[in-house]
Amino acid sequence: MERTGKPHLVGVDDRGLVWAKSTASGPDPTKTMCVELALKDDRVLVRCSRNRLGERLDFPAGAWSAFKAGRAADS
Repeated sequence: MERTGKPHLVGVDDRGLVWAKSTASGPDPTKTMCVELALKDDRVLVRCSRNRLGERLDFPAGAWSAFKAGRAADS
């Protein structure tokens, strides 16, 4: 699968957060294990697309950037 680097827009929730699906999940809506992200102030929110109303992870933007850099180094 080719990664474009641009997330796929999922939609806006009732709190006004704009959610996008990870590029690693691909554009196929039938994929069942997807991660969605939203930005809020200086935070990155992460949720499971299978349970959009469930718990969310909340990271400082700097911590999220460090996580991504570490994952890229592992590739």
